[in-house]
Amino acid sequence: MTTTITTPSAAGQLPAEPNSFVGRERDLADLTMLLSDVRVLTLCGPGGIGKTRLATRLASQLASGYAGGAALVELAETTDPLLVGTRVAAALGAREEPDRPVTETLTDALRQQHVLIVLDTCEHLVDAVAGLAQQLLAECPAVRIIATSREPLRLRGETVWRVPPLALPPPEPTPGQPLCELAEHESVRLFLDRAGAVRPGFALTPRNADAVIRLCRTLDGMPLAIELAAARMRALSAEQVAARIDDRFRLLASGNRTAPPRQQTLQAAVDWSHGLLTDGERILLRRLSVFSGWNLQMAEQVCADDQVPAGHVLDLLAGLIDKSLVTLDGELDGVARYRLLDTIREYAAARLAASGEEPRIRRGHLEFMLALAEDVMDRAFRRGDPPWADRVALYLRSARELPNYRVALAAALDFGLAEQGLRLCSALRAPWVVYGDVTEGIGWFDRFLHLPGEVPPAIRARALALSAELAFEQQDYGRAAAAAQAAADMSTAHSAGGRSGALRLLGLVSLRAGQPDQALASIEAAVSAAVADSDDWEQGLALTAKAVALARLGQLDEAGPAFEIALEVLADNNRWGVAQALYGFGSLARARRDNDAALRHFRDALALFREIDARTEMARCLAGIGWVRLAAGDYRAAAVSLKQSLELSVATGQRLGIARGLDAMAALAVSQGSSASAVRLQGAAGSLRDQVGPVRSAAAQVRLDDVLAVARRLVGEQSAARLLAEGARLGVHEAVSLAVALATAAAEQPGAAAALPEAENGRVPSVAPGGAALTPREVQIADLIARGLSNRAIAAELVISPATAARHVANIFAKLGVTSRAQVAAWTAEQSRRAHG
Repeated sequence: MTTTITTPSAAGQLPAEPNSFVGRERDLADLTMLLSDVRVLTLCGPGGIGKTRLATRLASQLASGYAGGAALVELAETTDPLLVGTRVAAALGAREEPDRPVTETLTDALRQQHVLIVLDTCEHLVDAVAGLAQQLLAECPAVRIIATSREPLRLRGETVWRVPPLALPPPEPTPGQPLCELAEHESVRLFLDRAGAVRPGFALTPRNADAVIRLCRTLDGMPLAIELAAARMRALSAEQVAARIDDRFRLLASGNRTAPPRQQTLQAAVDWSHGLLTDGERILLRRLSVFSGWNLQMAEQVCADDQVPAGHVLDLLAGLIDKSLVTLDGELDGVARYRLLDTIREYAAARLAASGEEPRIRRGHLEFMLALAEDVMDRAFRRGDPPWADRVALYLRSARELPNYRVALAAALDFGLAEQGLRLCSALRAPWVVYGDVTEGIGWFDRFLHLPGEVPPAIRARALALSAELAFEQQDYGRAAAAAQAAADMSTAHSAGGRSGALRLLGLVSLRAGQPDQALASIEAAVSAAVADSDDWEQGLALTAKAVALARLGQLDEAGPAFEIALEVLADNNRWGVAQALYGFGSLARARRDNDAALRHFRDALALFREIDARTEMARCLAGIGWVRLAAGDYRAAAVSLKQSLELSVATGQRLGIARGLDAMAALAVSQGSSASAVRLQGAAGSLRDQVGPVRSAAAQVRLDDVLAVARRLVGEQSAARLLAEGARLGVHEAVSLAVALATAAAEQPGAAAALPEAENGRVPSVAPGGAALTPREVQIADLIARGLSNRAIAAELVISPATAARHVANIFAKLGVTSRAQVAAWTAEQSRRAHG
């Protein structure tokens, strides 16, 4: 018997969309191509990710290409697996026949049909749906199937497509980024569309942009959650919704009454998925909520017990991935990583708390993360093995696990475990410094240092010394000195190790305060303490600090050998320390005006810092390269390096680096003839220097001030005072935007101007009668000539050789076309008169 199928038009078999379809353009394009090559496509993902809307939109776009059209079969309300075939037959208009299996009726009806079938919400009926689909595919060659499910059907020939969240905006938009660019992200587009439906006229504004971004990111780009949040705009502002989003299950507890029950609230959507899990999967899911990303070993170590044996964790984890509750999150060193979407994690955490297991699992997580951090630091900073490539991997692992370390620190604080907290803080000192998170590190150190409880003196002393290091990196020198002194005193009183680091920090603080003699004494003591403790790492760092102090004292010949010894000590230890010494060598070469050597050392240090993504140190190296390029007159290359350095300093919150970067940009502005911009940037840098203290040696600051004095003279004293005040009032982001715009313009200019004789100088458009421009150094020397100084006196004033002074004077005479110092003085007076109008 032949069974016929009554097929209405495609439009009649697919439901009309209840509102506009937003985003997913790329997904639809990819799926369209994919469905031309496969016969069964399963869209998988967690509840609320938008599987049904994507499937029906895809089917509606493709329906015209099927003679039999497209049909949607909704299975959410079907609980009996035996009724799956009946539901499909009813949706397709196939008449069931008495005493004949419905599957046979369906296959007969569809055998000659070219039709696209959407089987929606299959996860609770996986076996029955898979069986029916397999039979239809085998006997009906022109049938195509799109299924939506929270787990794959696992049938032969199935292609699984994991539906991604909607595209998210960046957590912190670039300063000055147009709102229209933020509004292009799919998650923001959806929120704006749905919020506009309940509050006509709602739009993205500078005032609400941060709140909208936070909402979309906190909700993981899940369409259902975003739509529920937008519905709250009936009564709340975007800022109010964002402020309440941490309690998302309560906030998003009401939605569209006409939607299926599982989609009316966020809680119902996740409850539906949770109800489909086995007991073992439920236990593992709630325990996984303590992680902020993990690998298999971590799950086995923290989550396994008699209820969930370690040997079962992999299979249970695979089940949670299949059911779209755990997300595969790439790989690290060839090891798969996993995570929970924030919404699922919050749900699972509530289940963990209700189970009574939370304290035990959180302690287990803390113990694991503490052991991991201490092992990483021990292996990263020991002599010999492991090789540098392995150490780089350890650094990157530490960076990847920082969210987990925060979870562990919070647990230690909640449980009052001061010793474990301080040990973990000490193990995290390097990642905090390397990745620019020193403010966070100081905060954790402070909490645990003030937490009551017995802590062995050696652990407390080490924690004090390392907290001093973080305070120094934050330019809080008073705090750094106090903590370092307390660490040194405790180490001495209890014969505990770690005194070297505290003494080294005291020396660095003295150096920053302009007391190089006192600094050198403390650092020499630090070297001796490190040798006594057989601490090669601290010995190398102390020797590097000693070389810097010697350079500050002007003892350049002694500084070089000190850097070489530091390199020798650190060479077989850790290349992060080697990079620090190489940076010091670069600074020393720059002080000696050996630009080629300076560039080589800065680049070598930068390459090592880049391997571990040490952004703070990368910024310093790029600044060094920029200054050398500026001195050589290669303004395009200087602009590129200085811009990159400044942007890294901003990204890592390094006020000292930002102040130095603004100074460098001011010198670049002088070289470009942008005197007004130079003075504004000098004002902005000066305001920051008032907050963080001196940012360079006194001699270097004098040289820089001399360069910038040229710009002030060119704009006139009244204008200079106004421009300095304007710069001082600029916010950091405004000043940086001005500097970046200047650097971008300089980098785009073709060619390079004549070379400058030394670092931290730029070209000033002080044009001689013949059209040649005097460099800032030449303008400075012309002023000294006008004051009556001889070549030898000029050399002493500028700390350069008499031969160099004589060469500059000869260049000035040639450019100005003069033959006497009196003529130079007259030219200088005329320039001053013109500048002051």
